[in-house]
Amino acid sequence: MATKQKPAPPQRYKLHVKKGDTVQVIAGKDKGKIGEILQTLPERSAVIVKGVNIKTKHVKPQQEGESGRIVTLEAPIHSSNVMLYSNKQNVASRISYTFNDQGRKVRMLKKTGEIID
Repeated sequence: MATKQKPAPPQRYKLHVKKGDTVQVIAGKDKGKIGEILQTLPERSAVIVKGVNIKTKHVKPQQEGESGRIVTLEAPIHSSNVMLYSNKQNVASRISYTFNDQGRKVRMLKKTGEIID
């Protein structure tokens, strides 16, 4: 008799961006758009960016007398297709990790040297 093994928990990927970061899309149909990250999905290595990858969804009426409607919502895009964006310098940049005066690890834009956290 074979024993059943539990499925392994889904692997979570370390993302270079966080919720609330301003990013620029660097690949895909929305290339060049700038928006704020609304949600991160680390198990899929994806992010949802405001105003990017808009999908339309047709919603059926739920109650009697209610009419159906068309809802637009942002769909996830892969985290590798976004790059952190500096509003001060208006430039997208890769990220590096450094330590501040208090010895805390912070994220820094490579092009501008601007500290994000």
